[in-house]
Formats: sequence, structure tokens, C-alpha cells
Amino acid sequence: MATLTSSNLSPTYTPFSKPIFPKTPFTTLLSLSSPKPSFSLSSKTPTTKPTSIIRCSTTSPLQRRPDYIPNKIPDPNYVRIFDTTLRDGEQSPGASMTPKQKLEIARHLARLGVDIIEAGFPAASNADLEAVKTIAIEVGNFVDEFGYVPVICGLSRCNKADIDAAWEAVKYAKRPRIHTFIATSEIHMQHKLNKTREEVIEIAKSMVSYARSLGCDDVEFSPEDAGRSDREFLYQILGEVIRAGATTLNIPDTVGYTVPKEFGQLIADIKANTPGIENVIISTHCQNDLGLSTANTVSGACAGARQLEVTINGIGERAGNASLEEVVMTIKCRGQSLGGLHTGIQTEHIVKASKMVAEYTGLLVQPHKAIVGANAFKHESGIHQHGMLKHKGTYEIMSPEDIGLQRADESGLVLGKLSGRHALQKRLEQLGYFFEGKELDDVFWRFKSVAEKKKHVLDEDIEALVVDELFQPDSVWSLGDLQVTCGTLGLSTATVKLICADGKEHVTCAVGTGPVDSAYKAVDSIVKMPVTLLEYSLSAVTEGIDALATTRVLIRGENGFTSTQANGEQIRRSFSGSGSEMDIVVSSVRAYVSALNKMLAFNNKSSQKVLEGNSHVSTSDVLPAAAAIST
Repeated sequence: MATLTSSNLSPTYTPFSKPIFPKTPFTTLLSLSSPKPSFSLSSKTPTTKPTSIIRCSTTSPLQRRPDYIPNKIPDPNYVRIFDTTLRDGEQSPGASMTPKQKLEIARHLARLGVDIIEAGFPAASNADLEAVKTIAIEVGNFVDEFGYVPVICGLSRCNKADIDAAWEAVKYAKRPRIHTFIATSEIHMQHKLNKTREEVIEIAKSMVSYARSLGCDDVEFSPEDAGRSDREFLYQILGEVIRAGATTLNIPDTVGYTVPKEFGQLIADIKANTPGIENVIISTHCQNDLGLSTANTVSGACAGARQLEVTINGIGERAGNASLEEVVMTIKCRGQSLGGLHTGIQTEHIVKASKMVAEYTGLLVQPHKAIVGANAFKHESGIHQHGMLKHKGTYEIMSPEDIGLQRADESGLVLGKLSGRHALQKRLEQLGYFFEGKELDDVFWRFKSVAEKKKHVLDEDIEALVVDELFQPDSVWSLGDLQVTCGTLGLSTATVKLICADGKEHVTCAVGTGPVDSAYKAVDSIVKMPVTLLEYSLSAVTEGIDALATTRVLIRGENGFTSTQANGEQIRRSFSGSGSEMDIVVSSVRAYVSALNKMLAFNNKSSQKVLEGNSHVSTSDVLPAAAAIST
């Protein structure tokens, strides 16, 4: 890796008219005006006074999104948001999603206003190719009233088979893109590729040229592990792929190794030293191994990158990626301090995107997560509460409404067992959910069943029911009835009724070490799909003995269920599921059945039926597929 010294830095430039921290004697300054940008320190004391209230505002007008040109952005301060939740995000362990769930997330990303959706890695499997193709057709052709339609991108390694698969998947979109990559760091070239620099350059430029020859006018190239690659070699290979037809150059910090000043300098050096760089867009892709992905991404944008690759909730390989919500809200709140940067993101859709991705992937958001964590807008300290009562700007730099979070019900509605469909619909709309018809009916009847047992149904209860009822995979199996007997006087016993997709009911009983274990064994007896239970967690949605319980499980199929990752590695898929109910055993079974449905959908076995005559199964036929849980 190249060492940063005073001798190899590009000429100094100053980025802002005002420093980010007005009262700090020394501040890092960045500038976008110099043709050869670099980082420098300034010790000048600011002469301007800070405004009395520094806070994001939902009333600030959203600037017009510039016309889309693959290798050029007419507005020099506009930053494209490239979302890779459906590709890199799905590489998180247990984050497998069904094609229907991927399509729903893609639709919401379009509502959010992301510029590019990396819909997947089509060469991984036929199912992945078809999922990307469906998104290209259904999301990549919907043009809104302002002319916006997202670019649909498919990832490929630098080989013809991958590129053919990517083009086959994305070519149906109005704006298709192929994203191809090859490693450029010495450690990767030597130990993974077993190739010389010359061979890597030849492969890169020939495959970019091949992608263009297919009719794709929008080709992105990534030098994998750019953060640890030799600078001069980077300039050379990037110049070659530009000549071959690349329109976007993505600079990945693949292992999250760089720090913000270093990564910003990398972007600045590439911008200053790569031949033909003025004819392409520079992009960033920062992993979070040192917890610096968001900082590195913003630093890259300040140094001249105009596409930022991110994921919802920051999910992704290992420690994850730069978080869309963190990057976007940083630019929204501090854009003027960052040289006037802005995006086209409709931030009021962030919360729903976060909840949808968390539910579909089974990857929970930590409570103190910036922007979308459960504690992000909670104030418990007495001093903080006093300040909030006086003025919300004392401890909040943005309002919950900025990201689509509605908590206070100014109408005074209190929902309970006497509440009707209209009252529930109004509260759902205040929380950001717009349902009608069958979807509203499904949520309403679940709401009524909870309201019969609980005096007041809180917002958290409603959101848990929405997630449990509507953010679920297509049902191959659904829970009909459940009865358990447990305690200290004998073995726990469970009787379970599952309903198949064709409406046929199947009943069995089983014994186990606890009510959940016996219920899971009964489910296994009916479904007859051997699995291993990897994770099980149970939490209360609200406080109090009458709280709803939410269960989350992670399972792995014993037979098959493998896929190919972008690095060529074959992995065994794991599948998550969740369920909510006031009874913790019912909640647990709902979660388990949800995970099984996701696994069956992934394996294209939706039509699977149990053999005739197996509607009632004895405890001797139980498969020991799930780990014992004595709940």
C-alpha cells in the first residue's frame, strides 16, 4: 500500500468557505474547486457567527434531480446514491430474502428515490438472475411524474459468463447498468487470483469493452481492495478501463482498512492522476470493519466522488457497509458545510425502508443505531428532557418527521377493543403505513385479537402486528391452532395444526424438553424438511405483563440451499423468520413457520405437499431438526 507523505500529496486546496466546527482552532478543510484536490489544515479563526438554531428542517426544499447521463452529472454538487442492499446486504449471514421480498424492497428504494439499485448478482443462480430481471421489468420501467426512474444494476466478476448473466437480467430496465470488478491489491492478485498486474489490466479492459459491446451504455468498474492497492497501479488500470468504455469508477475500501483523511486523499489522488477521469463518475464503496464507513464515504464525497454506495441499516459482508440513512442525513443536515452537496433522496421514507429490511433479513437494528435506532429520538436524562420541553433543537439536530417517524398522536386517539377499522387506518397512516382492502382487513383482525386481551394497544404493538402480518414470505404453510401442556410434572407436549397452501389441514403432536421444543418438533413432523435451528430470541414489544412478544429465529436447511457469492465461494444459506403474539409459544411457532416458508420459497418448492395419509403423525415420527429450547 502507498504511504502518505508530504512528497506524494496533491496540491493543497480549500473546500469550504466556513469550517465545519466554527470554534475549533484547527479544522480539516476540503475543496471541490481545485482540479487537483488534496487535504490540508487551516488554523484561521472564523469571522462569521453561528446561527442561533442549527437543526435539519423538513421544510427545506428538495433540489431538482439532474437529468441522468451515465458518465456525467450536470449539477456538480449532486451526489448519486447507489443502494446495494439487495446485493452486498444480502451477503450478511442469515439475510436471505425471497424474490417477492426483494421486489418489495426494490419498490420502496424507488419511492425513497435512490439513483441506482444494485439488484443482485445474477450469475449466483437462476433464481438470482430471475429476481434481478423481475426488478428490472417492474421497477426499472416505472417513470414518475418528474421523469425519475432508478438505474437497475447487476454485479459481475470480470468474465464473460458473469457479464452475460448480468446483461440478461438488467437489459429489460429503462436504464440498465453492468457492474464488473477484479481485485487490484498485491495480496489479492498474488493469493486469490494468482495473476500479474499486466494480466489483471488486460482482463479488466477487455471485460469492460465486452460489456459495452453487448449494448450496455452504462458500465461500472471496481478495482477490488482499492484501499490497499498501489496508487500508480490504480491510476494505470483505471485509465485503461476508461478508454475501454467504463462510465463509473467505483473505489472500494473492501476490508474497511482506511481512515477518513486517507480515503479522501485516495479519491483526490485518483481524480488528479487518472487519465480521462473527467469523463467518468467517481464512486465510493466503504466497508465498516473499523466503524468508519460513513465517515470515509462522506470524506470521499468531499474529495470529489459523486456516487456513494450504501445499504439500508448498513447491512453487508462482515461488519457491514456505509449506512444509507447515515450518509444521506449527514448530507441533508450538513450539506452546506460540505460544499453544497445534496441528494435526491425522499428522507421521509427512511424509517419504513429500515423496518422492511430489518424484518425481511432478520437483522435487527441496534437500539442506539444512528438515525433509525429505537433510542435515536428518546430522551431520558432530566436535563435533556428539560431542554426538549423548552425547545426541541436543544438536543435534536433533526426531527423524527424528517425520516418518516411519527410518534405523537396529536388527535388524542387511544386504540383499544372498541376502536374501529377507520381509527386503526388513521393511526397506521400517521405511522407511515397506507393500507386498504384485504391488507387492512388482515391487520385489523390481528389488532382486534390483541385488543381483546390488552386495554390499550400502543404504537409499538401496531407496528409489530403490521410486520408480522404483512412483511412475511408467501405462505406454503400457515399456523392454524396450537395447544401445549408443560410444567414440572411431566414431559411437555404440543399439538399443532398447520394449513397447507391448498387449504388442507394437517395435525400432529410431539413431546419435547419444553413447550417451544415440542411445538417445533410437531411442525417438523408435518413439513418434513430437516433443518438446524441456529438462533432463537424472544423480546417484549412494550413493557408490562400484557406486552406482545416478538420471536426471531434463524434456521439452515440440511439438504442443499446453497448459492454462489460474488467472490465465487459456495455458501449454505440460512433463513430468518419472525412472529408476534401475546402468547410466547404461539409467537415462537409463527416465527419458525415464517422461516420455513422463506426457505421453501428460496428452493422453489412452493408446491410441495405432504404425502397423502400423513395428516396425523405420531410422536415417534418426529424429526430431530430443531435444537431443544426449554421456554
